[in-house]
Amino acid sequence: MNVHATISLSYILFEKWLSGDVFALGCAQYLIAPLFSLAGRMMTVTPDPDTIITISRVTSEPDCSVCHNTVPKPTCNPRFLQLKDPTNTSVEFTCPQPQDVFGVEINREIGMSDCEPAESSLFPDFNRTFTWDLKVVSTRAFQLDFPEPGMQQISNEETCPDEHTYSLVTYLRTGPATIGTFCKGGTVTTILARYKGRLSLQVDIDDFLCMFPTKIVSPCFSPVVAIVKANLPRGVSDTDFITANYPRDFPDDQQMRWDFTVPGMHNYTMHFRDHTAPECLQKEVEVEYQKEGKKVTKLTLTDPQPEHQQGNFNMTLKNCQTNKTLQGLTLNYKVSVMRSGHPGTVIKHEKLLVKEKINVAAGTKASLSFLDCPYEDVRLTASKVIGCRNMASCHPKVLTLPKLDSCLRMPLHNFTWHLNIPQDGTVDLVSPTGSLQQFLPGQECNQSVSLHVAEADGFSIGSFCFNGVIKKVQVHANVSITATSKDFSKNRGPFLNVSFSQEIPDSIIYRVSPGISSPTLLSTPNWPEGMRPSSTISWIVTLPSQYQAHMQFVNISQPKCKDTHTAIKVQMLGQEEEIMSRREDEKTEDKLTVSQSFYLNMSNCAPESEKFGAVTKIVLQKKTNLLAILLGIAGALLLLLVVLAVVCIVTKKKKRDKMNKESSIYIGKGNIFRPGDMHFTKSRSENESHVYDSIDETMVYGHLLGDTSYADSMQDRFKGMQMDSYQTFTGPTDGELPVIKEPDHEPEMDQYKTFLDPSETFIPSRPRTPIDRQDSLGFQDRRMVENELYTFKTTGNINTIRLSGVDMEPLTEQSM
Repeated sequence: MNVHATISLSYILFEKWLSGDVFALGCAQYLIAPLFSLAGRMMTVTPDPDTIITISRVTSEPDCSVCHNTVPKPTCNPRFLQLKDPTNTSVEFTCPQPQDVFGVEINREIGMSDCEPAESSLFPDFNRTFTWDLKVVSTRAFQLDFPEPGMQQISNEETCPDEHTYSLVTYLRTGPATIGTFCKGGTVTTILARYKGRLSLQVDIDDFLCMFPTKIVSPCFSPVVAIVKANLPRGVSDTDFITANYPRDFPDDQQMRWDFTVPGMHNYTMHFRDHTAPECLQKEVEVEYQKEGKKVTKLTLTDPQPEHQQGNFNMTLKNCQTNKTLQGLTLNYKVSVMRSGHPGTVIKHEKLLVKEKINVAAGTKASLSFLDCPYEDVRLTASKVIGCRNMASCHPKVLTLPKLDSCLRMPLHNFTWHLNIPQDGTVDLVSPTGSLQQFLPGQECNQSVSLHVAEADGFSIGSFCFNGVIKKVQVHANVSITATSKDFSKNRGPFLNVSFSQEIPDSIIYRVSPGISSPTLLSTPNWPEGMRPSSTISWIVTLPSQYQAHMQFVNISQPKCKDTHTAIKVQMLGQEEEIMSRREDEKTEDKLTVSQSFYLNMSNCAPESEKFGAVTKIVLQKKTNLLAILLGIAGALLLLLVVLAVVCIVTKKKKRDKMNKESSIYIGKGNIFRPGDMHFTKSRSENESHVYDSIDETMVYGHLLGDTSYADSMQDRFKGMQMDSYQTFTGPTDGELPVIKEPDHEPEMDQYKTFLDPSETFIPSRPRTPIDRQDSLGFQDRRMVENELYTFKTTGNINTIRLSGVDMEPLTEQSM
């Protein structure tokens, strides 16, 4: 079903929904929804006069077309659309992200005028190419003047870092030729080209763009493709230039010229870095040099070019008629400039020589003249050789800077120690601070001095600072150690402690003690270029107590080998079994946890293409002691059981003590109470429990009962019953003891109820006891029994205390 049919059907269903059909609305939504997901993008464009906008496809996917609202119906094209009419025009794309599918070229033909603003407001989010067509009569030439700081020439295949790449093309009879590709910021200030040319600018961001000023010049430079003018900078510099159409062939029978402005008191030197020579059918390839007011110097591509010359000059490259079936003419060269004075910089061997680099050997003397050069433009380096023939003659060394001649007023840039050892020896490098820190390319050492260690052939072992995790570096080869500093006057060493030991099984061994606070990165030597073929590298990693290491290969490249393999092995120290072994043809985890100090080894083969290298990250983590946790849990449970047992024992003992203290008495009639009951709600000071109606003298003077005289006097009164101590009432002896029913707990009352109604007591009534009333517990105050003090202020008759609520009849002698 096409789009128009879908819309028509949806409209019919929508009308049915208006008439009350709810199901019709759902169907309409189901049909229309996909159309919204395929919605395109529309924009309005108004080209300037003499401007052509070309929209062209740059990718094959996804499916998308660009449409133009032409009359009588829109015109759509999946690949191309061109707009020339300077009127308000609508452009529609059938996909939602057309900037990923199409590119835009905005072309304008201009005359000789000043700054021309580019159409930066058109298609701002598309990749755009702005082109300006420059055209003059055949007898004239046009000139482009670049503003400060000028332009820098690059290869035609390159792009600029700021993504603003300029390219200038001239149109010859033989076809277009690229004069050059340029970026902002360089030595090129002006370009002249004849007849017709095109300046292009590639951008992909919204920016205000401006054409460079142009003007017409004469006469016509018929044999010259272009003239490039460059102002060489002051100081020491190297500037690259290339021929037109580079790296393609230079046009036949054509010329190209460079005009160079050289600062005063500066020398220039020409270096032909790369060139190809054609087979000439007519004429020859020539290079001409000319200074103002002097004759032309003609050279070939293979002749020595000018060195250490002064003054402005121009160079012209002339091509011949070439054999088109063979390679053509190309040239890539460099112009070097340095400060100078009068010729002659070094007096040596009784001759005046001009040199860029001067080596003064140990034990020799040289007279130097720097020809008014600023000291900051001269770099001073020094080196020292330390060697031994056999291990017996290899003694430990401390690397420090020697004292240099005071006539050298420029600062020392770096100092290199060359360590030569016997074939069966090893160089051991240890920092005087105790450790070294290796830093990777792109990382800066924030210390005043950095050290670079390399083998004798220049193979890099690594760059180091102080105070890191590497305790020792052992190298089984001759090495060079270069110390670099901005100011050696503040630090002249010592930089390293060097000792010598017997041959090690590996090429290099690093002894490492990772830090706890931050991750440790270990990289293979010469990273990221890769290890030396057929070499082995080892790290002996020592872990702190109670810590384990989490190791991860964050960046690794293991190439394929012809006959052997690259390998990575991890093995705990003191154990023979490997906990990890990885070859390039095996897939293993990039992460590993090691519980103790370990040995990391990497061995390389002779790779076919890629180079073997790796960066390893080590993070320390405190070990989890499972045994201690289990013992702690068991101890806690045992302690809990002990506490519970103690609580149970104490609770049980308290209950037993309480039961022992509590005792009940049998009272046949009346209330039952136990000495442990607390029936008094008031304190002793607030109630009348301490007020007595009578006091039993036998209780007061009970301790005198043992006295015979007193006992005799009291015998008559107690009818012959003599008592030495208090006798506990044991209850009735005739028959079984009655079952005593404990009363329910009485609620607290405002006033304590001492007596009970006889109806509330036990039935039958309590039998009479055979003892005196005053000897019964019913007449004793239990609080006074527990009191050790049985003395009172006054004496008198016994005033008994009734503890029972039952009215008792007076006792007679018969009842006695």
